[in-house]
Parts: sequence; C-alpha cells; structure tokens
Amino acid sequence: MTEDSKGRKIGYWATTGLLGAALIGSGIMDLVGPPDLVESMERLGIPLYLPPLLGIAKLLAAAAILAPKFARLKEWAYAGLVIDFIGAAYVHIMSNEASEIVAPLVFLAVTFASWFLRPANRKLPDMPATT
Repeated sequence: MTEDSKGRKIGYWATTGLLGAALIGSGIMDLVGPPDLVESMERLGIPLYLPPLLGIAKLLAAAAILAPKFARLKEWAYAGLVIDFIGAAYVHIMSNEASEIVAPLVFLAVTFASWFLRPANRKLPDMPATT
C-alpha cells in the first residue's frame, strides 16, 4: 500500500471522523454536566471542576485533529488524547470498575489508528539527521 493510497485515506477518515465525533459529543457532555455524569464523577472521586476543563480540551483536540493544517498542534492533540484515554482506563481499574475500561481502550486504539494512518500533508516534516 502506498503512503497515501485510497484505502489508507478511507481508514484515516473513518477513524478520525469517529474520534472527532466522540470527542465533540463527550466534550459537550463534560461542559453541560448532566446528572449521570456528575454521579459518575462523584463515584470515581473526581472533582466536579475537572469535567468542564476536560470538555474544553476534548473540543480543542477535535478541532486540531479535524482541521486541515497545524501538524504540530495535531501531534500535541494526539498525545493529550493518549494520556486522557490511558488515565480514564486507569481510574476505572483503580475504582474496581474494570468492566468500564473497554471504551477508553477502544478509543485509545482509534486514536493510534488515526495517528498512524494520517496522510503526509497532516504530518510534521521529517527532522534532518544529526551527526
């Protein structure tokens, strides 16, 4: 498969679209703070000031990943999402809710797939070799 083959582009847009939609939906829910989210945060021992901050971060990450330019910003967004999804899985494990780690781990895999499949025009240029 070539660097930017049709299958690779379809895979990129499928994973990136899914990731973007999930981030937008989750970010809005974090900002709105519906009762079930509040109950979940309280049960997990997460301070209620954290979801709005995470909501803003998720919306900014979605914008960065879906925007056509800003390769460096995309790299930071992907890195932040990896930390977010690993952190979410960890919190569930530490709260004896191991059955709840499936969603964060699935979205961690989707994040890695989106990053791996991104086309050349969405990547940082290669760094020159140093001697």
